[in-house]
Amino acid sequence: MTSVAEPGGLTWVSTSVSDPLTQPMLRELGHEYSTRYGKDAHSELARYPAEEFAPPHGVLLLLLEHGEPISGGAFRRYDATTAELKRIWTHSAHRRRGLAKRVVAELERVARTRGYRRVHLTTGPRQPEARELYLAAGYTPLFDTGADPETIGPLPFEKYLTGEPAGSPDSSEREV
Repeated sequence: MTSVAEPGGLTWVSTSVSDPLTQPMLRELGHEYSTRYGKDAHSELARYPAEEFAPPHGVLLLLLEHGEPISGGAFRRYDATTAELKRIWTHSAHRRRGLAKRVVAELERVARTRGYRRVHLTTGPRQPEARELYLAAGYTPLFDTGADPETIGPLPFEKYLTGEPAGSPDSSEREV
């Protein structure tokens, strides 16, 4: 586990699915998915092996406040140049603070340092907050935004990463 402190008492931690710090995220995501999609939604959290969210091709990040996880997310390798965002989460007691947007931006930054040039993600049709987050963060919807989301199923988005590629003299050395 590695960490990077930020001003204001917030700390980024790169960790694993098995870390006890990850349990609040997994528990709330499981509850959220089940509430919106039914009890089989818990299987979504077990869909990918934990290794897919580990370096060198993936990452699982948590944002801690006073040592407690308040937001987080992960990415996995989608293809050689594309990272796929997964598990974007903000603790229910800390929503409406812009934390999910910070998580997405940090995941994009780490993906860029790992050499990814594009980010792909899907969100469920019953998660309008997530849909709005990705639109506000500059993601391009790969579906008809005028259609009823329930008729589409998972809503795919993409974003091409800009900035200095990994290993360039101006790229950020900060890795989480």
